[in-house]
Amino acid sequence: MKLLRFGPRGHEKPGLLDAGGVIRDLSAHLPDLDGRHLDRETLARLAELDPSRLPEVPAGTQLGPCVGRVGKFICIGLNYSDHAAETGAEVPPEPVVFNKWTSAICGPNDDVTIPRDSTKTDWEVELGVVIGKEARYVSEAEAMDHVAGYCVVNDVSEREFQLERSGSWDKGKGCDTFGPLGPWLVTPDEITDPHALDLWLEVDGQRYQDGNTRTMVYQIPFLISYLSRFMSLQPGDVISTGTPPGVGMGQQPPTYLKPGQHMRLGIEGLGEQYQAVVAEPSR
Repeated sequence: MKLLRFGPRGHEKPGLLDAGGVIRDLSAHLPDLDGRHLDRETLARLAELDPSRLPEVPAGTQLGPCVGRVGKFICIGLNYSDHAAETGAEVPPEPVVFNKWTSAICGPNDDVTIPRDSTKTDWEVELGVVIGKEARYVSEAEAMDHVAGYCVVNDVSEREFQLERSGSWDKGKGCDTFGPLGPWLVTPDEITDPHALDLWLEVDGQRYQDGNTRTMVYQIPFLISYLSRFMSLQPGDVISTGTPPGVGMGQQPPTYLKPGQHMRLGIEGLGEQYQAVVAEPSR
């Protein structure tokens, strides 16, 4: 299934995308698509529904983040060998873990706002993994049993804040609008191999990122098992698994986002995002 959330920000309803590309309203069957409703039993019940009997949602309706009430938004840095090379970094001996604040989360087609005083706002298309079952000290062999589905993430990053302002990466990763999620949460039965997916990103029609998840250094079962040693992973948590090469920081010369530009990005089987880049309003 391709599950989603639609409607005005803060008032989203759950839905699904049918085989004809029509959004169907699921709100008669569950209150929201969030951690409370991502267990395998609920997803199996939804899969038994006849989409043609669900109400149609008008075309052009605003899409929200594909998961509601995210508890943790965990990111993995330098997890593609070719991306590490373009940034001049060593492939890390263990996963680099950082956070995006949940206030960064927005819909897949919402505007991305460049923060005040920013000169180095960058893009990063990433595969998101959504947890559907609590994971605590799980083995790699058991890890995939805890996955509710996959989604597209744009890990928007302010590089000066991230790398030049002292301390952790987090201050350059969690600005408002820096975490578009969606358009869909795609259940695992639709993805034969999450480690063989093309992913790409364009700015104003120019393709900068064009990679494949096969070049991940640390794959999803390892990441889930590894993270579960340091924290319990809860239903609705999102893990953003790293980006392939082609980020703005890696261009020669470095190239960063400016107001008025547009990003288009996607992952094979998981849909596309479209974002306009806007300036933070002045005081």
